[in-house]
Amino acid sequence: MDDLRRVCLSFFNDFPMEDKLKYACQPNSAASQGYGSRMLVSSQNDTVLDWRDYFDHHTLPLSRRNPSFWPHFPPEYRTLVADYSDEMIVLARRLLRLISESLGLRASCIEDAVGEFYQNITASYYPPCPQPELTLGLQSHSDMGSITLLIQDDVGGLQVLKDGEWLTVQPLPDAILVLLADQTEIITNGKYRSSVHRAVTNASKARLSVACFHDPAKEVRVSPASDLVSQSSPPHYSSIVYGDYVSSWYSKGPEGKRNLDALLLDT
Repeated sequence: MDDLRRVCLSFFNDFPMEDKLKYACQPNSAASQGYGSRMLVSSQNDTVLDWRDYFDHHTLPLSRRNPSFWPHFPPEYRTLVADYSDEMIVLARRLLRLISESLGLRASCIEDAVGEFYQNITASYYPPCPQPELTLGLQSHSDMGSITLLIQDDVGGLQVLKDGEWLTVQPLPDAILVLLADQTEIITNGKYRSSVHRAVTNASKARLSVACFHDPAKEVRVSPASDLVSQSSPPHYSSIVYGDYVSSWYSKGPEGKRNLDALLLDT
């Protein structure tokens, strides 16, 4: 993890901008691979909502993995990202199996519902912000997919929403943070909840985090697991094709859990 953080930080700090732009993502394409710099401004009060540079790597399935689209410097960058991808998919599957078993389901229940994992690894770099009280590094949202595994540096800035209050997640050495995402909430019929989180900025120190997202394929239809639905425990969410969910998420924007809330049923 230290090596991965090191090479990602080197890309953001040591690469000239003209070299970074050789890896630029498509600005009008949702979740496109490559480098981007995102400054999202509120149309209501001109407040900057997002304050970060990022690099998104498409890592799984292997048919999507093309390291030639990733930075070539430092020289070990591509190998480290690929190795990290292979390790994180093992951990993601293990965690989802444990969640399934905790609900009395067969171990592969959630994994089977998700299908083949589409994994993206996003390195986010949050520069020091001269007016951090007016910005967020990343605005409030829950993740779209099934499970996110995140590592961060020792600066801190990740916050999670609990009982209406934002709590700062203190960095721990060598810790991997687990953020359950919206499709897992649907499949477990709300017994496990996706995490609403955000990133805050500071005026003095840059921050780095690396998030590993595990999502269904866009053609997969996601619904509450049949073993968790009965007359006494009806489904709380309507089913949806994941690609439609992604389109809604990007068209409406990531604001809390409003995209998931739109699927809630009256029960």
